[in-house]
Amino acid sequence: MKKGSFRNFKNGFETVNGGQDAPAGAKKPAGKIAAAVILVIAALFLAANSAYEIKEQEQAVLITLGRAQAVTEPGLHFKIPLIQQVRKVNTTIQGFAIGYSTGDNATNEDESLMITSDFNFIDVDFYVEYRYSDPVKALYASRAPLDILRNISQSCIRTVIGSYPVDDVLTTGKNEIQASIKDMILKRLEDQDIGIQLVNITIQDSEPPTVEVMEAFKAVETAKQGKETALNNANKYRNEQLPSAQARADGIIKDAEAQKTERVNEATAQVARFNAMYAEYIKNPIITKQRMFYETMEDVLPDLKVIVESGSGNMQTIYPLESFVGGNDEAPDAGSTAPAENSTENSGADAE
Repeated sequence: MKKGSFRNFKNGFETVNGGQDAPAGAKKPAGKIAAAVILVIAALFLAANSAYEIKEQEQAVLITLGRAQAVTEPGLHFKIPLIQQVRKVNTTIQGFAIGYSTGDNATNEDESLMITSDFNFIDVDFYVEYRYSDPVKALYASRAPLDILRNISQSCIRTVIGSYPVDDVLTTGKNEIQASIKDMILKRLEDQDIGIQLVNITIQDSEPPTVEVMEAFKAVETAKQGKETALNNANKYRNEQLPSAQARADGIIKDAEAQKTERVNEATAQVARFNAMYAEYIKNPIITKQRMFYETMEDVLPDLKVIVESGSGNMQTIYPLESFVGGNDEAPDAGSTAPAENSTENSGADAE
């Protein structure tokens, strides 16, 4: 640059020849400013991308040149920009519906319609709760782990529902069905190992698919309630009748035992009496036979009168049976006493 030109440029005047060297000197400060701005922007960009934050219910995956590493501690962390990348995973409990839409509660028959073990159709809605247990596997073990969980859940649901009758699905077997489905899903997730953990699965609703079938099920439930009512009434009647029947049975048993004791005692007494009579019979057989004959005749014919006819045909002497056996303590009348004496004489005469 010439001295005149430099002086004129310094004083703010243009040179006469157009100042060919002036534009080159004016570009140097602008380039420096632009470079400084670029450096500042790059520094800010690098500073902004070198730090990341993990919340309480999150986990992160730090990717360094394609190698994944889990970062589980919450708080502020740093990374190398452009070399390391971070992908975050929500570890809170989440869920999805099977058989219906959570937004408008609309039924999805492709998922809800199932068949039971007794060949009945039924609509069953489920809600599945899950959480990501391993962020690295959740991101890289499969392309769509949530779709895998949904497919496994539907498969297990249909398998378990198909092994239960429709009454259990509608009423009393829901808890058992839920537990069976949960166990089956957990086993399959363990085999798949996709980084998702099943928290719970619940039956939201179960009902027949059509109005006609629903009415038929209502009729069946009404019949079951009638059956339960009849059973309850029968049990009530049984509980009322059993105590009285037991009391009667106890009374009959006690009466039988009393009769048994009485008859045993009576038989024992008869045996003792027979033994006593036999002992007397051994001592005096003839007298005992006569006494037994008289006693028997007295029992058979209590009003019997004995008439003794003598060898001469005299039938005037009459002997009452009581005079021989001593069964009547009354004294004989005068008419009978005299003949007794005469009969003794007559009998003695006959005997001679």
